[in-house]
Amino acid sequence: MAGLLVVFFPFLLLGFMILMERVEGPLRTVAMEDRVEEFLDEAGPKEIDTFVRDGLPAALNEHDERRKLSRLLPRRPIRRGRHASQP
Repeated sequence: MAGLLVVFFPFLLLGFMILMERVEGPLRTVAMEDRVEEFLDEAGPKEIDTFVRDGLPAALNEHDERRKLSRLLPRRPIRRGRHASQP
């Protein structure tokens, strides 16, 4: 009995992996459509140029790097008006 388990386990695992790939495929497509929509809403001119020149993967990579960098850099306070620095 253990011998049959040893023989058939790799095939069962392979079948499960193929099944999961078919289930995950449509989910990845929807996620990519959402990322493209978000990219087009938030992208700057440099990223749009990269999108046109090099394609979507390179543009998304550049967009993600810019977003990561903006999270790491401290934000400067926004000054409004002439006397904004005074309390």
